[in-house]
Amino acid sequence: MTKIMFDYTKSVLERVSFDPILFCKELEKAIRTLLPYEIEQLKDWLFTFTNEKPELKQYLLLVN
Repeated sequence: MTKIMFDYTKSVLERVSFDPILFCKELEKAIRTLLPYEIEQLKDWLFTFTNEKPELKQYLLLVN
């Protein structure tokens, strides 16, 4: 079940990535919802995902 939540979180973050403020809000929700090991996976995914979206890089601090 947690894999489903992780995949859902990635999907939501991809869909809202057009708006940095909304992206930040959804990322904060994800951090509250996901398990610690899933947050580590999310961090890895975010580093890759934000390479092409420099306006979102500042929000990586939320997962550190």
